[in-house]
Amino acid sequence: MNIGQAAKASGISAKMIRYYESIGLLNNAQRTDAGYRIYSETDIKTLSFLRHARDLGFSSEQMKDLLGLWKNQSRQSVEVKALALKHIQTLNQKIEDLQAMVEILQQSVDGCAGNDQADCTILDQIETGMAECCHTSKI
Repeated sequence: MNIGQAAKASGISAKMIRYYESIGLLNNAQRTDAGYRIYSETDIKTLSFLRHARDLGFSSEQMKDLLGLWKNQSRQSVEVKALALKHIQTLNQKIEDLQAMVEILQQSVDGCAGNDQADCTILDQIETGMAECCHTSKI
């Protein structure tokens, strides 16, 4: 199947497929005599795996590790679990950071009159650095 068909079957754009090949997440595709890429069912399974990992927020480096574990039939689940637990910690930190940003922005919005005047605390606080003005060091 060609790259367009592979993209449709896997849910990953042709551009991302090329990128995954360039960084070694996907083996270089077979080529036709004319130089067009040809993908196998194994390639499509790999691309689908990568799409699901990406949907869970794993980085390219983490996906490389996951892919290695997925392909390794003699792997130990402890390695997979450790990688997943580390990713959960990262996601939880991102959630905390996002919640802090919402709180800071909400404080700024609450201080904005939202009328026809030019003064705007939101813009003022962005200009000066919202984290500094609101005494938050998390962001």
